Amino acid sequence: MSLMNSVGRPQQPNFQRSSSASAFGADAGLSSVRRSVSSNVFHSVGRPSYAPASLPSSQNLQRRSSVFSRPSSGPMGHQSFFTQVPTAAGVPRDPRPLRDRSFQARISQELLEYLTHNNFELEMKHSLGQNTLRSPTQKDFNYIFQWLYHRIDPGYKFQKGMDAEVPPILKQLRYPYEKGITKSQIAAVGGQNWSTFLGMLHWLMQLAQMMDRFVLGEYDEACAEAGIDITGDRIIFRFLTGAYHDWLQGGEDEDDETAEKRLVPHIEAMAHEFASGNEKYVQEMHALEAENQSLRDQIEELEKSAPDMAKLDQHFRILEDDKRKFEDYNHNIEGKIEKYENRIRFLDEEIKKTESDLQVAEEERSSLQASVDRQGITIHDIDRMNTERERLQKSLEDTMGRLEEAHARVMEKEAEASAKLEDLEQIVKTYNTLGYQTSLIPSSAINAMGQDYELNLNVNESNFSASQIGAPNRISSEGDRLLAEPFTGYHPAHLLNLDLRGVVRSNFQSLRKEINERRKKGIDDDLERRNLLENIKEAMDEKRSEVEALEHKRRAAEEEFERTKEITTTQKLASDAQIEKMEKELAKMRATLSESVQLMEQREMNTNIEYEQLTIRANALREELHTNVESMLNDVIRFKVHIQKGLEDYESFVVDEMEQELGGETEPAEGTPFDES
Repeated sequence: MSLMNSVGRPQQPNFQRSSSASAFGADAGLSSVRRSVSSNVFHSVGRPSYAPASLPSSQNLQRRSSVFSRPSSGPMGHQSFFTQVPTAAGVPRDPRPLRDRSFQARISQELLEYLTHNNFELEMKHSLGQNTLRSPTQKDFNYIFQWLYHRIDPGYKFQKGMDAEVPPILKQLRYPYEKGITKSQIAAVGGQNWSTFLGMLHWLMQLAQMMDRFVLGEYDEACAEAGIDITGDRIIFRFLTGAYHDWLQGGEDEDDETAEKRLVPHIEAMAHEFASGNEKYVQEMHALEAENQSLRDQIEELEKSAPDMAKLDQHFRILEDDKRKFEDYNHNIEGKIEKYENRIRFLDEEIKKTESDLQVAEEERSSLQASVDRQGITIHDIDRMNTERERLQKSLEDTMGRLEEAHARVMEKEAEASAKLEDLEQIVKTYNTLGYQTSLIPSSAINAMGQDYELNLNVNESNFSASQIGAPNRISSEGDRLLAEPFTGYHPAHLLNLDLRGVVRSNFQSLRKEINERRKKGIDDDLERRNLLENIKEAMDEKRSEVEALEHKRRAAEEEFERTKEITTTQKLASDAQIEKMEKELAKMRATLSESVQLMEQREMNTNIEYEQLTIRANALREELHTNVESMLNDVIRFKVHIQKGLEDYESFVVDEMEQELGGETEPAEGTPFDES
């Protein structure tokens, strides 16, 4: 644990805002600030110090503090400078291109210019070069970090290693990416991790620049344009910075009453500034109250001259209801009108169509009547023609009956042929499956030898329509597959693409003979392998007997091993007891050594504290001596000026006396320095 965590920082004055800036009066501000100061800063226990709890009370550390150790917050109406920002969960990713060489060169140049223009080398007694921020040493990083943080918090003093100081500082500064920086990386900032620390130093530089600009008031106009009133924040900031500076100037032995008197002028100045600022709001309030009163008077006059609003509202609601009813009625009427117009248009079209049909029928009747008149057909001829038509109609019905019977027989034959065709398709499918299993299909298979034995049905898949074959719609699509042409069926020899009884059968027989020969050869090879397997089995039996003999020897060796193991275990237990005894003695020695180290560290801390106190006292004594020497020099100078003036007066007196003596005057002049003396 570092010295910062073990010692802690002194508690800062927690100045709380009792209300917003617009409602903060002079008396209320003075009283509330005094209450907060008296309750938080000037506590009865006195000022906090940096001395650890285990140190004697006489060995107190020099007080140091940070303005960020305890930020104060108040109920502000907008985001304030003093309001804490919530920390994001997880490890955020840095969006800056820190690995980019050009970006590194740009921020390095900006950081170097900032250090140069603000007297870094003069203040830190450490020189910087052009390549310092490209390949820095650990010392360069430590000096730059300390100087930048002192720009933000001048009262802070570094008392521990940087790996222990940097993480809490970055955390309290709310550096967004401090979770990605470890103590081991801080101890060795060079190399591949330098880009991360360069971005962190650039961020610290920007923070210091922002605080300088805030002190100079460069952000006030932008906040005013955005509609944010920062007058109260600015007054509190000036009060806190001035009071904090004076609070740090006080010594450790200063009592609470003196410290409170030191802060009273700042409190009164803050109250006076709030009172001055509130005058503007008071004037605006008076103007708004006058405007509000005038508007209220106008409203009262309008209420007196205007009619009753309740009656007007009731009449308006009645009119609105009537308007809604008329709109619904109009909507219904428009729907009915559209419906009747559509019906009228439909009836007009039907009338026109009927009139056109009637006209066509009249014309046909006139043409038929004219044709009959031209042929000269009599009534007897018409009767004879009717009789002949009836006879032909009866003959047509008989022919249609026979045609139906013929179609029924055709359908039966088609069903039978379709069943045969399905059986044939199933047989072809079985044949092809067996061909794939026996490596006969496709032509690239082993047993095919380049021949294509795949069987296909040459059946027409397209359907012939009733208009193509001249038959009624009773012919099904299944019957169409049985026809090669509209009126012709398939020849049996043309259904299959292979000659199964000729070429395919002879090839299969030759293949069968070849497979039988290979089978006989395989059986002979199998017999030979079986004989070889029997010989190997006999040899394995002989080896197994040898293995059993070796197993007996192994068991004897295991028994010997167990006996040896027991002896070794006994010896090991004895040695373990001896080792445990020695470890206990070593632990006692380590504990004694640790206590000695702690005592030495404590003594070193006390020595460092005493050294710092002596340094501070020497600085104070040096300043006091400088002040005394300066006072003595001023006295000597004034004495010299007095002597010189007296000599000049005496010289003028001597000149006057000589002139009087030369002029014959013997009486001394009045008002000489001797008379005054």
